[in-house]
Amino acid sequence: MTFHRGRLIDHVHLRAKDLAASKRFYEGALAVLDLEIQASNDEFFYLDELFISTADAETPPTHVHLAFQAKDRATVDAFYKAALAAGGKDNGGPGERFYHPGYYAAFVFDPDGNNIEAVYHGPSTRSAESVQFDPA
Repeated sequence: MTFHRGRLIDHVHLRAKDLAASKRFYEGALAVLDLEIQASNDEFFYLDELFISTADAETPPTHVHLAFQAKDRATVDAFYKAALAAGGKDNGGPGERFYHPGYYAAFVFDPDGNNIEAVYHGPSTRSAESVQFDPA
């Protein structure tokens, strides 16, 4: 099995009060980014660096901002529509932002209130699709 990881973050762990609702949201919203859940059970699910588990009295739901990379503006638009259809709430429709020229993004809140973004930074060339780990 090959694992893909970035250089700065090993993983992000979110806690959801309603894991089934979160799973539906992320499945629907991230499918247009060509991302899919890799494993799940009644207590968690994950894809690449994102791990989501059930919140409880000792570990309440998280509230963070996550930005996912989109390959173009059309994908940002599709993410926004898919995220709303999957139970997300609007937090800023697709459009250019002031962060830097060409920053095109859309924002939605997931079922737990996390601010989820899809962003396209403009044309660029990647040095690699991802970092791959093949356990020895």
